[in-house]
Amino acid sequence: MTKQKTAAILAIGDELLSGRTQDANMHYLAGWLTERGVELREARFVTDDMDDIGEALNALRTKYDYVVTSGGIGPTHDDITIDAIAKALGVSVITHPTAKKMIEKFYTAQGKEVTEARLRMARTPEGARLIVNKLSGAPGVCIENIFVMAGVPGIFRVMLTAIDDEIERGEVVHSRAATAYKLPESVIAGALGEIQTEIKGVSIGSYPIDGDDKGVTVVARSTDAAIADKAIEAVATAIKAQGFEPVMSDRKKSEE
Repeated sequence: MTKQKTAAILAIGDELLSGRTQDANMHYLAGWLTERGVELREARFVTDDMDDIGEALNALRTKYDYVVTSGGIGPTHDDITIDAIAKALGVSVITHPTAKKMIEKFYTAQGKEVTEARLRMARTPEGARLIVNKLSGAPGVCIENIFVMAGVPGIFRVMLTAIDDEIERGEVVHSRAATAYKLPESVIAGALGEIQTEIKGVSIGSYPIDGDDKGVTVVARSTDAAIADKAIEAVATAIKAQGFEPVMSDRKKSEE
């Protein structure tokens, strides 16, 4: 049986922790990895601090199969992710000759000057491989089990496409959902516990709905699609027993 792979994301940037910028990459990455049988187990947010980045990276890279970083690889002085990763791994920072050519070609084709600031984006930890970036020219890098990528969501997604072949597929987790509006979560808590105990090989999560349409969404997850189906059917029966009609959906589709 194929083992499910695990991953973590390390989101880097003062702007994420100050509230000036809302992170979109974690949500997208979670869905992207799920489709490939990789479970996103942890997300960390750190400031633009060399030691904080290194400490978080070293903790994550030994714990999970893959670590994806986002942010801090641009042309400005506070883009220190490359330096921090190199320091954490104990390697030097180099100007990657291929990355330099990519950047020069990209800006020259647009009639723009290849400045020293832009060439900073050709710096990589020694021994790293490049992640092609067709959107803005400057590549990301891959070293060991670490994928170093841009924080800009559009570029982040382009870079994910570029590393698709490097992600080893694991067991895909099948998710099924049942939503009951106006039904308090506490009313079916006992029934959900019984279903979790009775049906092996499934994980059942309950998520209250806030706002005007208060209620609850219950999600059944399993690497066996038939077990996920069986569990969510049992959940639907429990909801109906309380006098509510559940809205059934494939969780992945409902999140797109």
